[in-house]
Amino acid sequence: MTITTQPSEAVATRAHASVRWSRDDMARRVARDIAEGMVVNLGIGLPTLVANHLPPGREVMMQSENGVIGFGPAPAPGEEDYDLINAGKQPVTLRPGGAFFHHADSFAMMRGGHIDVCVLGAFQVSGAGDLANWHTGAPDAIPAVGGAMDLATGARRTWVMMEHTTKAGEPKIVESCTYPLTGLACVSRIYTDLAVLDVIPEGLRVIDRCEGLTMAALQAVTGTALRD
Repeated sequence: MTITTQPSEAVATRAHASVRWSRDDMARRVARDIAEGMVVNLGIGLPTLVANHLPPGREVMMQSENGVIGFGPAPAPGEEDYDLINAGKQPVTLRPGGAFFHHADSFAMMRGGHIDVCVLGAFQVSGAGDLANWHTGAPDAIPAVGGAMDLATGARRTWVMMEHTTKAGEPKIVESCTYPLTGLACVSRIYTDLAVLDVIPEGLRVIDRCEGLTMAALQAVTGTALRD
């Protein structure tokens, strides 16, 4: 079923900020879907929080484009080692069996289909799964593509973790991206502070949403049609 709303509902929903997952809630929700034995790359920004919320005992190999595999959650305050960092230059821990390697080897993993899932941030995602996450097109913006293009095309699955709207309340999930693209039809799942959406041939299907948030309210802050 496709849900549509009227403009008045959109105004009401933007003011209804209490029904949102926190950033840690979002990270826990992503971590819940990471299966035993997966090799996972976490992009900079929000996705780095996922490493802190993996269920205890679940064997997951976390890989970072700067050349480390088998890292764990952030260290306790005061125990940081800044020679051991993720792609966002944040200190991490190393699990038993973890290893360091050359940057070129890291990109060979990313480009060669050896990453089961990459979790990336985004400025926009389209209803077809197109990803824009490196440049807003603004004259004063600093382009920062990093390894996102390699991951978006090389990983077996690309998940996006981002806030549902901009600070101004504009949808980040849109019919067609207006920002420069990172990859075409590469995103298979979107996690936001309001919902979890699967990209399917018919569009976007809602598979989870914040408790108390109606489909109509979710649609009001989404720039493309949703299916229940």
